[in-house]
Order: sequence, then C-alpha cells, then structure tokens
Amino acid sequence: MNLFSWLLQISTQSSELGISTVEAPTATDSISLIDLIVKGGIIMLPIFILSFIAVFVIAERVLAIRKANKNSANILPQVKSYLQSGDIKAAQNTALSAQNTSLGRMIYSGVKKIGSPIKQIETAMEATGKVEVMKLEKNLTILGIVAAVAPMMGFVGTISGVIKIFYNISLADNISIGLIAGGLYEKMITSAAGLIVGIIAHTGYHIINFMIEKIVLEMETAAFEIIDQLES
Repeated sequence: MNLFSWLLQISTQSSELGISTVEAPTATDSISLIDLIVKGGIIMLPIFILSFIAVFVIAERVLAIRKANKNSANILPQVKSYLQSGDIKAAQNTALSAQNTSLGRMIYSGVKKIGSPIKQIETAMEATGKVEVMKLEKNLTILGIVAAVAPMMGFVGTISGVIKIFYNISLADNISIGLIAGGLYEKMITSAAGLIVGIIAHTGYHIINFMIEKIVLEMETAAFEIIDQLES
C-alpha cells in the first residue's frame, strides 16, 4: 500500500467516525490601530479622554517648569557678589530682573528686606519658596489620578467583555473557541490601552516631581547661602 492510499483510508475512517479535520490557516489577517480602538468598545472613550489629559498636563507642566527655571543659574552668584561688596541695591535689582523665575522671586523676597532682622528675611524667603513650589505642582494631582484610574478603566472594559461573552454563550447554548476568543481579545484591548495610559501618566508624574525637587533644592541652597552671607 502506498502513502497516498494509506492517507485516503485514514481520511475515510475519520469521516465515518464523525471526526472533522481542520485546515491550518495559510494567512493571517492584519488589523489596523483604528480597528483595534473601535473593537475596544465604548470604554475606550474615557480612556482616550484620560490619555489626552495626561499628555496635556505633562506637556504643560514640563514647559512651565522649564520656564520657571530658565536662565536662573547665574542669579545666586551675582546676588552674592553684590552682597559681598556691600552693593545691596544692585543685589536687589539683579533679583528683581529675574522675576520670571522661581529662584529669582524667592531671592528678591529676601534681599528686598535687607535691614530687617535675619529671622524676617528667612521667613519671607521660606514663605515665597512654598508658594513657588505650589505653583510648580499645579495639576500634578490630576496626573496622579489619571495614572491610577486609567488601568482600572481598562480592567472594567475587560470584565464587561467577559460578562458579555458568557451571556452570549448562555444564549447560544454552545461553547465555541471562536465565540470566546473573538470577544475576549477585543475586550483585552481596553486593558492594554488603560495600562499604556497609566504608564505614561505615572512616568510623567515622577519626571515632573524630579524636576520640581531639583528646583526646590536650588531654592533651599540659595536661601541658606544668602542668610549665611548676611550673617557673616
């Protein structure tokens, strides 16, 4: 018996036993990003809104922090130099000319009170520093909320999809791999989207915090050095 006859015999026996053979797929269908988003369902709308909020807050905060710290490296050395030479007016004018930066505003709040007790100068700079930090942290809480909520929204979409799958199974009174897998992969899209948005928001939150901490350190150092200079 040759190989062809043997395979034909197996095929015939399988047909008689009710066993069907499944042909392997020869090609896979590609799917676009837009199709994936659409297949994710209505839950993709709030996830998309959260992604827009995250990107907007990150971009707005990064630009604002860079602007608040722009060209501030030379302010402290110049002010200290004028204070050492006793030119208080020049020190005040230098700090006043840097009012577009957080560091400049904090230094000016202190040097404009020169002549008052050191404690008052220190308190003025500390209060201004706190206000500047609050300005830098504007909308940062929103970014933290997005980082926490977006993955949850994705998970809600997946759970909703699983519920619908089992509901469809109960109606069809049949368990089909296509029925389960087809609906499940569509709903897993929401989890993936939610996680991506959450990662972006979480990363942006910590990057912005790092930038703020750097400015805070510069302001604390400046306040300490100015007080030290005035006390010497």
